[in-house]
Amino acid sequence: MDYGWDEAWNHAFSPSREAGLIPARIVRAEHGSCEAVTDAGILRAEIPGGAEQAPPTTGDWAALSPATTSRGPVLRAVLERRTALVRSTASRTSGGQVLAANVDTVVVAVSLAVPRKHGRTERMLALAWESGAQPVVVLTKADRCADPQQAAAEVSEVAPGADVLVTSAVTGEGLDTLAAVLNGTIVLLGPSGAGKSTLGNRLLGEERLAAGAVREADGKGRHTTAWRELVPLPGGGVLLDTPGLRAIGLHDAQTGLEQTFAEIELLARECRFTDCGHGSEPGCAVLAAVETGEIPRRRLDSYHRLLRENAYAASRTDARLRAGREATRKDITQHLRATYRFRDRQR
Repeated sequence: MDYGWDEAWNHAFSPSREAGLIPARIVRAEHGSCEAVTDAGILRAEIPGGAEQAPPTTGDWAALSPATTSRGPVLRAVLERRTALVRSTASRTSGGQVLAANVDTVVVAVSLAVPRKHGRTERMLALAWESGAQPVVVLTKADRCADPQQAAAEVSEVAPGADVLVTSAVTGEGLDTLAAVLNGTIVLLGPSGAGKSTLGNRLLGEERLAAGAVREADGKGRHTTAWRELVPLPGGGVLLDTPGLRAIGLHDAQTGLEQTFAEIELLARECRFTDCGHGSEPGCAVLAAVETGEIPRRRLDSYHRLLRENAYAASRTDARLRAGREATRKDITQHLRATYRFRDRQR
């Protein structure tokens, strides 16, 4: 089966195997059913309604009950995730949306054919670091950039701890180096038009992923990938192609932000006040670094903006939990009142 199966997963699956279930990795999840790869190939499995476990997502390892004469395979359990790439939902709900599970490497694709938006790159890096996977920033379309090495140096300043690679699907530049640093299950993350699907096709060695044209005016492309799916790589590992994301909201990404802005977090230890907000406080080491040019003002502004967004997302989750507890308390109170009224009538 492969698809990332290893001895640790084999051990975690032991109780399910004893129960007569079979291991499978979710390739594509839809409402009420999913496609999963097993030793017998790719199967469509039912996701039973009212199941206690969270719905599966692409990359999950799951336990399926085998097909019978009266019913096809049924998803019975999802194994605990090692990593999860999660963004805030586009709706008004407070929960997060899992984009991919059990990912080892997150490729953050940045196009060199259009002006770089470092704030967006920082946002994607925060999601990647928070997931528990290793991010790699891949600069695509180097053949359309006057000075790709200068661009790489510029992006490296906003991606501490991550490799930054220059590539071109047209000339083949950097693709061998990229293939060498990728590991395990790889997810491609980036906006439409960044060249994710074209890059994926080069790694696969075939035109398997749909790639569309890009508007010259703004470098944006059509969402040619409509869903997430897993594809085995010829040299080992698994590629997870994702749709281009119009919005990438942060969801409980404090650790990811700390890693993304590691130089600011490091300097913050030297501030006079332990709760320094790096706004106007005296003795702020971060502001001093901004004044000397050690840290760009844009970088600090982006840090503050993403911190506020993450705090707001956390407050929405807290508010939902408080609302749930309040609703439960009201239900209990109403039940008690009804009980007392009933007792009074019986007297």
